[in-house]
Amino acid sequence: MHILVSGGLGYIGSHTCLVLLEAGHTISIVDNLINSKIETLEKLRIISTSDFQFYQCDILDYEHLETIVHEGNVDGIIHFAGLKSVGESVSNPLEYYRVNLNTTINLTRLAVKYKIPRFVFSSSATVYGSAKSPLVESQKLLPTTNPYGETKAMCEKILNDASQANPNLGVTLLRYFNPIGAHESGLIGENPNGTPNNLMPYITQVAKGKLEKLKIFGNDYPTNDGTGVRDFIHVMDLAKGHVAAIEKQKSGVQVYNLGTGKGTSVLEIIKTFERVNNLEIPYEFIERRNGDIAEVYANVLKVGKELGWKTERNIEDMCRDAWRFENQNSQYEEEKFSELWK
Repeated sequence: MHILVSGGLGYIGSHTCLVLLEAGHTISIVDNLINSKIETLEKLRIISTSDFQFYQCDILDYEHLETIVHEGNVDGIIHFAGLKSVGESVSNPLEYYRVNLNTTINLTRLAVKYKIPRFVFSSSATVYGSAKSPLVESQKLLPTTNPYGETKAMCEKILNDASQANPNLGVTLLRYFNPIGAHESGLIGENPNGTPNNLMPYITQVAKGKLEKLKIFGNDYPTNDGTGVRDFIHVMDLAKGHVAAIEKQKSGVQVYNLGTGKGTSVLEIIKTFERVNNLEIPYEFIERRNGDIAEVYANVLKVGKELGWKTERNIEDMCRDAWRFENQNSQYEEEKFSELWK
């Protein structure tokens, strides 16, 4: 199949592109480079032996996007593109609604117009709001705790309605949990601009000496060690879930959780990272963040039964691969910087 991947140079998108290529699919990556780096394109070409197309395009630009879809003979769409910081969404909600909803609407309009039968959407466990874990796909969604989560829930609704009005449009909504880790090559991984919002790149940057210490939001939750519990999943397992979803796409709308089905606390992640990489991570506890809840993890029975997908990598693998990427990426950036000043 020929798959158009929006946001394909981002963290999860880039890993999914590699798995799609390994599975024999043809891909076209569309990315505006706001939350990604052009260097990732070079790294994908180093890792993969298969060629692919890249288009620098803002998905809010409907006309430009349509020329790409029209010329590409696209069989399916995997939609990652959008703004993704929970904290930023609270301080700048209008931009999150503008970008996340309109990118989804543009891609859905084109999927309907060009009769593209497969559409996989990058959703999130945030759509469950403050519901008690384990979270099950069939449960009623509660109001989300932040505008980012609200945009994901709204996009799910948009795609549900579009599929009902256009029965040939098959949609899969993938609600995934907390991706960490990196590709085993160490060439691609989570590489945020500025101070990281997510736990693992914050840990690796502290380990590398780029940041002084890790700040942990809260140690008074009703959990085993007082820190928040999340369902951490290796990004490569997550990527394979997207490929399984688009290959086994059905008509109508399908919803799947992508997680391990097990919760791990923030402190457990830190201690595992220290142990497998023989490092010490300085940290301090600070006040809880608004909107955070104590425990979030998935029920993954449905995705295993219907897609035959399950995770293969454990927390140790996630910590080991993330640290490898931090080291490889730091070396890569230093070499690029040196080349500029030769």
